[in-house]
Amino acid sequence: MANPAFNRDTHLAEKLAALQAHGVSAQSLPASDESVLYLAYGSNLNSQTFLGMRGIRPLSQTNVVVPSLWLTFDLPGIPYAEPCFAATRPQQKETDPSLPLLPTTTTTTHKSPTGGEPDYSPRMPLVGVVYEVTLADYARIIATEGGGRGYIDTVIDCYAFPTTYNPQTDPVPEHPGTVPFQAHTLLSPGAAAAITTTTTTTTTPTPASKSKTPTRPNPFYAQPSARYLGLIRAGAAEHNLPRAYRAYLAGIRPYRITTLRQRAGQVAFLAAWGPVVMGLIGLGRALAGPDGRHPGWLLRAQDAVFGAMWRSYDSFFVGVFGDGERTVGVHVSTLTIHTIWDNQQLHSSHPFFYMYPRAREE
Repeated sequence: MANPAFNRDTHLAEKLAALQAHGVSAQSLPASDESVLYLAYGSNLNSQTFLGMRGIRPLSQTNVVVPSLWLTFDLPGIPYAEPCFAATRPQQKETDPSLPLLPTTTTTTHKSPTGGEPDYSPRMPLVGVVYEVTLADYARIIATEGGGRGYIDTVIDCYAFPTTYNPQTDPVPEHPGTVPFQAHTLLSPGAAAAITTTTTTTTTPTPASKSKTPTRPNPFYAQPSARYLGLIRAGAAEHNLPRAYRAYLAGIRPYRITTLRQRAGQVAFLAAWGPVVMGLIGLGRALAGPDGRHPGWLLRAQDAVFGAMWRSYDSFFVGVFGDGERTVGVHVSTLTIHTIWDNQQLHSSHPFFYMYPRAREE
């Protein structure tokens, strides 16, 4: 059974590192006595990613709704290949003047890197799966989620679906009637700042590292790749998540290369940056500590490389080869999109493993 103390501990990832100082590894802890509840909402919904490529073996799992969070795709990835990855942001009250809710109706062809609106909405509560995992597997999750770079480990209130809930016909409940329980999840630093207002028990997120991860001027501009989005959709179907939520995911449009210029840009960009990125990924896997985190010097090196990578895209590649974040030349039908634009929380980052032949998570 999951240890309740672990599921309330927002500093669990750091405390796992202390095991090394005492000569004890997370892998040596008995799975039956030491387990953690972990909320997955992105590609980790997919068994191909979570069980297959990451080798995680959950002890149990439960479908949940998290009304205090909404799904976003605002973690920068790699232009022309994996423009962004899934993350979450806290729900905000419509009356909050600092976080205006902007209903917009647009008919447009996206060609400008300054425009674009997301297909996802803060009006849809987050739906995911809570896995019970061993401490060893939890450390492995941290390692494959960037080794401490970008994400912040915190706890959040989750609600299991009522026994009478029919995922095929019932809407996603905004106010579940079940008793909440807490689980660990990984948030971007920008979202974690407000997390203490979203749980019934006040918690303090794990302090962010001193890394300066790259951010984008408009965090909601980029679109996820079809490959990555497909993993999330397949995982949602695999776990029989609410049909309404799966339809919502189906409405999110992926990034697609539509011109030969963009295709040439993809080849050139990956040729220029791929070897460096893969080298740092290899170092991260080799040097990760018992808590799954990378050494501080490696985190700083990763930040420097990815910062330079995105600067090269903004200053050269996008002008020469075209948009590497959002589909261009495809007419978008009139649709109503509700989006939160939080000018004070644009600091988003990404886990450092998106060049693997698998998806990133959550």
